[in-house]
Amino acid sequence: MRSIVTGGAGFIGSHLIDRLVARGDEVIVLDNLSSGKAEFLSHHDSQVKHVDVDITNFDAILPHFKGVDVVYHLAANPDIRLGTQVTDTDLKQGTIATYNVVESMRIHNVSTIMFASSSVVYGDNAPMPTPEDHGPCLPISLYGASKNAGESLVSSWVGTFGLQGYIFRFANIIGDRGTHGVIFDFIHKLKRNPNELEVLGDGLQEKSYMEVGDCVDAILHVMANQHEPLNLFNLGSHDTCSVRRIAEIVVEETGCLNAEIVYTGGSRGWAGDVPRAMLGIDKMLETGFNVKYNSEEAVRHTARALIEEIGLDN
Repeated sequence: MRSIVTGGAGFIGSHLIDRLVARGDEVIVLDNLSSGKAEFLSHHDSQVKHVDVDITNFDAILPHFKGVDVVYHLAANPDIRLGTQVTDTDLKQGTIATYNVVESMRIHNVSTIMFASSSVVYGDNAPMPTPEDHGPCLPISLYGASKNAGESLVSSWVGTFGLQGYIFRFANIIGDRGTHGVIFDFIHKLKRNPNELEVLGDGLQEKSYMEVGDCVDAILHVMANQHEPLNLFNLGSHDTCSVRRIAEIVVEETGCLNAEIVYTGGSRGWAGDVPRAMLGIDKMLETGFNVKYNSEEAVRHTARALIEEIGLDN
């Protein structure tokens, strides 16, 4: 199998590549390292070819799709908050990039795409747990809007040009090699000041968390067992964890037990933040896949892994 992974030097992408290489795939990574790290791929040999290219550049990426069997499209702006400052970020790195990918697939007759979407497409005040058929999807962040648009592009290329599509709406994915997110931020804050941990919002934000190994295993399991032209699945865990509890776990695991947890206030961490989210995962479970970690277990596992990776002086 010859596969392309966009964003393959990133957090989720690099874990997915580990699985693809283990099963014998030849992998082409399209990643300009704007947020990914070459070191995440350094343990692989000639089975993985890294192409340093910006997927917003259609002409630059087009030739690499020749002879490819499946595309795993994970590249996107990883920082939801950035979209509030540079408002075309998600348009370019999300919507336009996804168009470039599916159009390159059409031109080179690549049959299958996996698209990494997100729980944020459901918007605010969705029922918890949120099933895949909830709608209309009205995201409140520019990142969510780009994911919603990406889903529509995949769906329309499936319907018009005969691609096979897999759309996965992720819960908050966490684990080793993480380069952003609440646990990563908390560890860095405590590294700078072990006596205080600032938490954006009131700490009551509550979301489901999925360990990255569970996430990539779920992707490959579903793709091996579901064969509709368009396949839409939530990927997540069975429960939620609050930001307040995450802060407590990180304080415990860093050993900064004297740190005062300080809340900035308000129900949202930032503009566009969805305070409460939990995905319904019945459809995933019906395929025979289950997670190894629930939310709090995934948080503690991630905290330990990132503390080791980041290193603490205190």
